[in-house]
Amino acid sequence: MIYSLRRKFILISTISVFSVLIVIFAVMYVMNHMQLNHTMDTLADAIVSNDGVFPRHDKGGRPFPSGGAPHMDIITKETPFSTRFFTVWLGADHQIVKVNVESVFSITEAESQEYVDHALGKKCERGWVSDYRFCVFQSGNQTAIVFVNGEMNRMMSNRFLLTALLTLVGSGMAVLLLIISISKRAVYPAAESYEKQRQFITDANHELKTPLTLILSDLDIVESEVGKNEWLDDMRSEGERMRTLINQLVTLSRMDEDQANLSIAPFDLSGAVLDTVSEFQSLAEERKKHLTAKAEPSVEYCGDEGLIRRLLTILLDNAVKYCDEGGSIEVMLYRKRRPVIKVENTYGNVDSLKLDRLFDRFYRGDKSRSFDGSFGVGLSIARAIAKNHHGDIAAYKKEQTIGFKVELK
Repeated sequence: MIYSLRRKFILISTISVFSVLIVIFAVMYVMNHMQLNHTMDTLADAIVSNDGVFPRHDKGGRPFPSGGAPHMDIITKETPFSTRFFTVWLGADHQIVKVNVESVFSITEAESQEYVDHALGKKCERGWVSDYRFCVFQSGNQTAIVFVNGEMNRMMSNRFLLTALLTLVGSGMAVLLLIISISKRAVYPAAESYEKQRQFITDANHELKTPLTLILSDLDIVESEVGKNEWLDDMRSEGERMRTLINQLVTLSRMDEDQANLSIAPFDLSGAVLDTVSEFQSLAEERKKHLTAKAEPSVEYCGDEGLIRRLLTILLDNAVKYCDEGGSIEVMLYRKRRPVIKVENTYGNVDSLKLDRLFDRFYRGDKSRSFDGSFGVGLSIARAIAKNHHGDIAAYKKEQTIGFKVELK
């Protein structure tokens, strides 16, 4: 049990930590991308404001002060010499009229046409073409495009992101190792509590079964001497109920073990479903309830046939017991990627049910009914059987109907 708890603790903690790290990296990526675009757009805007060339003086004709251009804190006196860009002016037919490639070495006037075509093809005012950030603007009666080289900026941005990613992954792995190292101690109180509960059930089984067997045996002797009567029948009924409860608790305790003793073998699941339905047919008719089954033929499954039949028995017993008088019960078996079993029954008080609690131990959904001999343990056993087969069981409701869906893997 402690192994199972440790595994769940490590899995949940790992998912939580790495989810947070992914969110942090995503925020860093977005902010870094926005900052890169802002930097490049600021440079482009400075060129656009000066009609396609980099300004070396402010609007008053004075050189930029040592602090840089007003309202452009990334531009300094050295920026015009470190910024690689070229500007293209276009005619009405988008053909190049004029090109300024004085501030770039790798682009010729002929090659600039390809960049223009890509920029115009994006149909937006700003964007990226290869390593160049472009900005489309109006220069008098002409359309112009300025291309600012952002190769170094992008390289620095990518290096920053790579460093951040490696740092976050390293931090995540360190936290994971820490989680693994403390997991045993973290789950120990829960594991100890469960072990005490399991030991209590085992001890109760041994301590109660022997006197219960003696009581029922003595009842047989008394009944043979004095004959049957109402009081003896009540005592026998309560004794049998107590024996059933003990057996159910022991079964549930065993099913909760990490390595349940399953007899895995392939079997005909369709036949198992139809057999179980057939066993409940007379009981349903006796209680004036209509039981039908729709089972896809020849559905094979590899699992513990005895436990799967018990799961079916629990669901059908629950359906017959709680189905409205004169109502209907429907059992379905079909295969999609995996076998699916559904058991539905009409139930007028379905809106009062708390579906998330139906599988809790000793929970009885309908408290308004008189005691019917159930203990609220059956569905817990059904869930344990499904989980031991790596499957899932869930309750659902619709108009005047409660249903249970079992997916086996």
